Amino acid sequence: MKVNPFLLTDYYKVGHVFQYPDKTELVYSNLTPRKSRLQDIDEMVFFGLQYFIKEYLVSYFNEEIFQQPKEKVMADYKRRIVSSLGAHLPSYEHLAALHDLGYLPVEIKALPEGSRVPMRVPCLTIVNTISEFYWLTNFLETLLSAVIWQPSTSATIAYTYRKLLNKYACETGMPMDFVQWQGHDFSFRGMSSLETSVLSGMGHLLSFTGTDTIPAIDALEQYYNANADLELIGGSVAATEHSVMCSGSKDGELETFKRLITQVYPTGIVSIVSDTWDLWKVCTEYLPALKEIITNRNGKVVIRPDSGDPVKIICGDPDGNTEAERRGVIELLWDVFGGTVTDKGFKLLDPHIGAIYGDSINIERATLICERLKAKGFASQVVFGIGSYTYQYNTRDTFGTAMKATYVVVDGEGREIFKDPVTDDGTKRSATGLLQVKRENGSYVLIDRVSWEEEKQGELRTVFKDGKLVRECSLRDIRKHLSVKI
Repeated sequence: MKVNPFLLTDYYKVGHVFQYPDKTELVYSNLTPRKSRLQDIDEMVFFGLQYFIKEYLVSYFNEEIFQQPKEKVMADYKRRIVSSLGAHLPSYEHLAALHDLGYLPVEIKALPEGSRVPMRVPCLTIVNTISEFYWLTNFLETLLSAVIWQPSTSATIAYTYRKLLNKYACETGMPMDFVQWQGHDFSFRGMSSLETSVLSGMGHLLSFTGTDTIPAIDALEQYYNANADLELIGGSVAATEHSVMCSGSKDGELETFKRLITQVYPTGIVSIVSDTWDLWKVCTEYLPALKEIITNRNGKVVIRPDSGDPVKIICGDPDGNTEAERRGVIELLWDVFGGTVTDKGFKLLDPHIGAIYGDSINIERATLICERLKAKGFASQVVFGIGSYTYQYNTRDTFGTAMKATYVVVDGEGREIFKDPVTDDGTKRSATGLLQVKRENGSYVLIDRVSWEEEKQGELRTVFKDGKLVRECSLRDIRKHLSVKI
């Protein structure tokens, strides 16, 4: 859907141009994560700005505003305002003047994408570069906030998974080459929109290479200078779904398994959904019957349970009704296929067999699974399908990401401004004045109420100015900043 970009805002924004003090010349704002609502996460991974700039500030505004006839742009805008607010605004000259200018007169300074930003430290600042367009700074808040919070939030959560899986890999002797595939993005179908799934999917790929969200790879090539021909962006494996297994019939499930691994995929990795009817029968009857075929096959067969309590299914349920339920998938696979022992002394399945679980996984459950496998003497070898249960159950308030003005110039006079509601617990208290972000002891720190000269220094660097992206980053750059080895 293409909407006049002047309308990509909240209704209350359209009147703010008339509400600022007379002779306002400049509005200086920042985007900051204010409070984490996720346990043990106190930094947000900043990501998504370059997408926002290329997709909206450059392409969208140029195509739908500056390259369109002014009469059409203004007529569309006036129609919507009158039909919804019931009356004309006092004036539309500020928008007509912007169309005449032909570009967005704002400057955005930001930390490098992939930076881990502590709460209450700005990710970016934005300010108008021409005095008459003072209103534009915060007019862009709605669109900027709507686009940025999701990729930053998903990138943060993916990074948390990666740290968790790195930890257990080190403790149990799993190769790090496996870990980059151990977190696999299953979220596409459960996200709120195509754009949301792409933004979240790109955030996932900062920390992992496993994904089923295909357009996230295309987006990283288009917006973040990645090249799948020259570098590993993301990938997946052949896999079945329940419709495939059901079509082979319940009585023919063993034959379906056999046909898949001997005829359809005689080599390579294939993931087979295994709980269409009886997961435990698959593990204790079908797999032993197919053991010789599987172990002589050049590839890996991955068993995929898809329902139940993930921790109990993978690790076993001490209170289970059957021996299979009590042992769990990984121990049952070991019973059939065996394997090796890592240099840390933990059991690692034969490379021809593996397991993935992708239903209702979250960080807490992933942690429990890794911990319980370790307690049973098994290496951290389960692949986790990370879906919308992880990535969609979040909002802008997950990290309290908000854009607030902290400095204005009125009639030549600079004014340090701030927000500090007496009824608030301190979460909504803003910084004051011009801002500088420094790097101290490996972390970003905020210094507010600085001079213009000091504001020009520090870690916030200009990335967009007067309609142009002036500093680009690549997927490789971002992964480097995030310091997750892939």
